[in-house]
Amino acid sequence: MNRTATETSPTTPQVSVIIPARNEEASLGPCLESLVSQTGVPFEVIVVNDHSTDRTGEIAVSFPTVRVIEAGPLPAGWTGKNNAVAIGARAARGSWLLFTDADTVHQPGSLARAVAEAEEHHADLLSYSPEQIAVTFWEMAVLPVVFAELARQYPPSKVSDPNSPAAAANGQYILITREAYDAVGGHASVATSILEDVALARAVKASGRTIRFRYAADAVRTRMYRNFHQLREGWTKNLALLFPHPGWLAVKTLLLWSLPWIVVCLKIAGLLTGAAWCEIVLATIGFQVFRIARAKFRLTMTLFGAIFGMPMFAYLVVRSKRAHDGGHVSWKGRTYEGKTEPPVSSNIKRTSITSGKLA
Repeated sequence: MNRTATETSPTTPQVSVIIPARNEEASLGPCLESLVSQTGVPFEVIVVNDHSTDRTGEIAVSFPTVRVIEAGPLPAGWTGKNNAVAIGARAARGSWLLFTDADTVHQPGSLARAVAEAEEHHADLLSYSPEQIAVTFWEMAVLPVVFAELARQYPPSKVSDPNSPAAAANGQYILITREAYDAVGGHASVATSILEDVALARAVKASGRTIRFRYAADAVRTRMYRNFHQLREGWTKNLALLFPHPGWLAVKTLLLWSLPWIVVCLKIAGLLTGAAWCEIVLATIGFQVFRIARAKFRLTMTLFGAIFGMPMFAYLVVRSKRAHDGGHVSWKGRTYEGKTEPPVSSNIKRTSITSGKLA
């Protein structure tokens, strides 16, 4: 069945929205509700049902304007998400492709604004870092630390700078021109990559095309993980690939977090005298809060991150490194070989091109 959203012309959607979905019954409904109601640009919505065993497929087909495609067998060596989005891209008819996750909710009018933003900045790839919704204790503690470190590793200003080799994208929201997508080989070129969003961004930037990357609470929000198990497995899959020296990062994070507590213990033990100890504690905690604040969470969550999240982040980084070093990374019932990505800090060789508009 070939079904398109209300705003879409039967023959000329400008944007094809592609959603890979594997056991997403908890989040797919609100995601599709936010997408099919978009206005201001012709579009189609495609859900690729990736062998779901829950109500994902039923929810998808309940939206009469959404095209639902079954993922089919997983090719050898491919990750499930890469296979699903590649299938969706082959079926897409838009000159722009938006790859977005089933756990996202899109603000009214954000699709048209994103296309306009990409065109205004002559970007071939536009990626948004969504507002992160946190509900449980560990979500509130860990997410601010993770996203603060990501902001340090992938500064949006550098990623968006054509003269900088830095390249990154957030797979929860990648808008790319069909021309650029096909030119770099699409997801087939990163088929084995667990960190496919960064790998695709690297390919786009290496081709000489332009990336625009920013925090976008005004456009999209997401709740990535709904319990501790999902959070642990999700970041185990990704963290060791996102940072060039994960072991050192874990040690540095633990040292920074433990310093004020060490000073307090020394004071209690009578090994420190005078008022300087208090200044050291306050200064160190202040530095931690300042460091985490770049993640743009509210103050209470920033404090949660500084007090509880930093040791948990260190644990997750170590767990991720061990999983990748061991060559087995699990996610949504599938197991992949670890460390198939090039180093995060690798330089990008750029080539000149004569055309390109964002993604």
